[in-house]
Amino acid sequence: MKKIFTIAACLALGAGSVMAQETFPRNGVYDERSGLVAFTNATVHTNYKTAIPNATLIIRNGKVEAVGANLKVPAGAVVMDAKGKHIYPGLVDMYTSYGLPEVKAERRNWRAAPQMESTKEGAFNWNEAIRPETNAVELFKIDSKQAAELRKQGFGTVLAVHRDGIARGTAALVTLAEKRENEVILKDKAAGALSFDKGTSKQDYPNSLMGSVALLRQTYLDAQWNAQNPGKEQNISLKAFSQSNSYPQIFEAENKLNALRADKVGDEFGKQYIIKGAGDEYQALPQIKATNAPIILSLEFPSAYNVEDPFDARRVSLEDMKHWEMAPANAALLQKAGVTIAFTANDLKDKKDFLPNLRKAVKYGLSEEEALKALTATPAKLLNADNMVGSLNKGMLANFIITTDNLFSEEGVILENWVQGEQYKISEVPADYRGVYTLKLGNGAERKLLIAGSAEKPELKVIAQDTVKGNISFKGNLVTISFAENKDSKESIRLSGWVADKNLQGEGQLPNASSVKWVAAYSEAMTEQEKKDRAKKEADTSVGSMIFPFRAYGQTELPKQETVLIKNATVWTNEKDGKLENADVLLKNGKIAKVGKNLSENGAKVVDGTGKHVTPGIIDEHSHIALDDVNEGTQSVTSEVRMADVVNPEDINIYRQLAGGVTTSQLLHGSANPIGGQSAIVKLRWGKSAEEMLVKDADPYIKFALGENVKQSNWGSTQTIRFPQSRMGVEQVYVDAFTRAKEYEQAWKSYNKLSKREKSKTAAPRRDLELEALVEILNDKRFITCHSYVQSEINMLMKVADEMGFKVNTFTHILEGYKVADKMKEHGVGGSTFGDWWAYKMEVKDAIPQNAGIMNQMGIVTAINSDDAEMARRLNQEAAKSVKYTGMSEEDALKMVTLNPAKLLHLDDRMGSIKEGKDADVVLWNDNPLSIYAKPLKTFVDGVAYYDVERDEQMRQDLEKERMRLVQKMLNEKTGGAKTQAVKSSKVHVVHCEDVAHNEEESYFAY
Repeated sequence: MKKIFTIAACLALGAGSVMAQETFPRNGVYDERSGLVAFTNATVHTNYKTAIPNATLIIRNGKVEAVGANLKVPAGAVVMDAKGKHIYPGLVDMYTSYGLPEVKAERRNWRAAPQMESTKEGAFNWNEAIRPETNAVELFKIDSKQAAELRKQGFGTVLAVHRDGIARGTAALVTLAEKRENEVILKDKAAGALSFDKGTSKQDYPNSLMGSVALLRQTYLDAQWNAQNPGKEQNISLKAFSQSNSYPQIFEAENKLNALRADKVGDEFGKQYIIKGAGDEYQALPQIKATNAPIILSLEFPSAYNVEDPFDARRVSLEDMKHWEMAPANAALLQKAGVTIAFTANDLKDKKDFLPNLRKAVKYGLSEEEALKALTATPAKLLNADNMVGSLNKGMLANFIITTDNLFSEEGVILENWVQGEQYKISEVPADYRGVYTLKLGNGAERKLLIAGSAEKPELKVIAQDTVKGNISFKGNLVTISFAENKDSKESIRLSGWVADKNLQGEGQLPNASSVKWVAAYSEAMTEQEKKDRAKKEADTSVGSMIFPFRAYGQTELPKQETVLIKNATVWTNEKDGKLENADVLLKNGKIAKVGKNLSENGAKVVDGTGKHVTPGIIDEHSHIALDDVNEGTQSVTSEVRMADVVNPEDINIYRQLAGGVTTSQLLHGSANPIGGQSAIVKLRWGKSAEEMLVKDADPYIKFALGENVKQSNWGSTQTIRFPQSRMGVEQVYVDAFTRAKEYEQAWKSYNKLSKREKSKTAAPRRDLELEALVEILNDKRFITCHSYVQSEINMLMKVADEMGFKVNTFTHILEGYKVADKMKEHGVGGSTFGDWWAYKMEVKDAIPQNAGIMNQMGIVTAINSDDAEMARRLNQEAAKSVKYTGMSEEDALKMVTLNPAKLLHLDDRMGSIKEGKDADVVLWNDNPLSIYAKPLKTFVDGVAYYDVERDEQMRQDLEKERMRLVQKMLNEKTGGAKTQAVKSSKVHVVHCEDVAHNEEESYFAY
């Protein structure tokens, strides 16, 4: 039996002068003793890479006085023999809510009227989600229960972050000592805190992720302007924001994509954020590494799903299954990639899981040295507190833990946690009687007694002719045992006794009531079978392959750009040559290199196009796929928000639309406001990052909208606050917005004309991202695509545009375009419409399927768009409807989903036709592309076959194999006794322009 390690004598010493309350009077006598303690014969880990065996650690006045081997113990010190024990620096958690009031963000009651303006009194920011004036130190109160919970996991120091809002103010670095608040605060302002979560703010804006990003951008600009022009506006929040920027900046991201978005904002303003991650960073490892951001890692690992029911198993997505398997390897993968990591226990539902999960991360490949570094030196350095905590050098705080063994060993137990020189007992060394014993009852036959489980909760098996489970318990050095004679016995043998060295002995009673003496002689720590089982269990830390993107139809290796020669196909050029029969197309270096007959190219991959058709890739002018948000529907003008900020490259609709021949899409803001957000034009490069999907150097666009959605007349009786509430008001929104934009532009022109000397005496105009986008429209640097239905409003916007001096580039939907085609042509605006959608609401009661044909005949550049993830997969058929309804030529019909949308997007010099020098965005079809039987066989984007029908078939088979492998692994996990989680139902919502939802738990959607 191991001796219990205790330092109870030290409790009487106190540490009266440690971080003393000099300004606080005391009621009673003063205790000025220094708390001088020497720990001898321990393995002292002075830092993450240095361990000194048989060392002495001396502490005085709550700080480390000396550490090393062969040290002389000072006179008067209390000497504690820590032989066989390990001493580590106290752990540092750099992201907690310790000691701070709970933040409860209430869901908005959609039966209540929206809150447009801040209700916070005082000279604060206009938006309640921006609260940098919050100082966690002013809210901080010691919480004994929380502190004890964290100390049990080895923590001695934590960063207290008030997790409320987008700009959250400053966080305080505190210890977990049970002292006055004044004594435990190490740094009152140790870091600034940020997020994309608006927190408890009840203001409508922002109601989207892209709105949060835009608000943060504008706040940076406003703070800079406020600092440069102190006499212009007294704003406590902006002043505090500028001040908080001088501290390390910690950004809480909810997932890997938000981590990348946050880093992008930081880069714009010269800020290197520390990212509080979510545990999925390995899924975007190259991009995460490129941020150069230190990552605070969660150690909350998902449990296996209960997949015994095959129907439940089908409901678990591949990405959820793979994340369950790979999440424990997150830390190791990041560390090996060179990413700086730290750990937090903050996300754990049960803090008791911290050490087991930390050890699990080590088993999955993280070195013990790096694990300790991530809990000590790294957080201390990132918070500029490495002169106080994170190691046990002379002069550092006496924050350390004492363990029975290596901290990362399953057998390691934290005995004591010393914080600022004060002792906190965590546990005692559990008596460990596990092993194999030879049991002899009187003169009877011998049995094997196997004690397994854990030291705290031992489990008993008795092995004779057969094996039976029994019960065993220890109390001090006393033991009681009971088990059945054999599997068929209903009565038990009951034994009681004591521990004698490593052996057990005593007296007991047999089922026939006779007494018997017994001895259980210790023979070995575990059986050979146990050793094999443990080794097998330890080895089961392998994980499957990474796939890109991290979801179904992701691939371990992305397809590469190749030189491809398609031979003997019908080529729809969309050029003056029209359709070419039995022609060849050469794709090389991402471009269309040649078009003609009898082409050849050394080293090219030859594809037989006999009986097949080649067309340009389909271009969808109006799409909402691959977005984590669609509407910032709170204000009438939200031209500052950007769809590029919320592109989700893992949306399965990307792959599905490649399978429908789509290669390029314009991702639009919704139609919830007259002036919506800036669009993103992307190529469907499946497996690439969001940034890599964006079409570089494309002209920028923005979404406008007319009709019912923008005036909110169908949004419920409480939605009567936001202007406009009528179609007349919509016109005034445009006039007002562009009037302000002109004034804004003129203010900057006037300022820029000033001399350097004059500028030094004149306040610069405040940069306004909302108005800057409108100025770009006025200067033909940004282009409008406008959601529209009825002719009166279409005419209105063209009239406003003419009066204000801008042009409308595209009317989308435009279902009454046939009524105003002459005026559209005069204005020079194009139309992007549906094939035959009509009568789905009053605004479209006059829609006709000949609309596209009539506009095309009038010489208007006309496109057919999807506005719907499902429809985009068959845009070729939507284009074919104009052949049916209007007798349009097949070539003109195909142009409506290829060359014409390219023209509307000002990309026709790069795509939309089969022409030498254009991007190699082409589709190989098995039939006439306007046929309902046509299917893409290969879809090339920049010469890369992102979709291939044969590869798709193989991927389906591989997907099923991978799913079954993971299902079996989860079943084994449950069989082994691990916790499992129930399979939850999930809802899939395919969005398009006319989705307008309203209930208590959802915001409005108008796309």
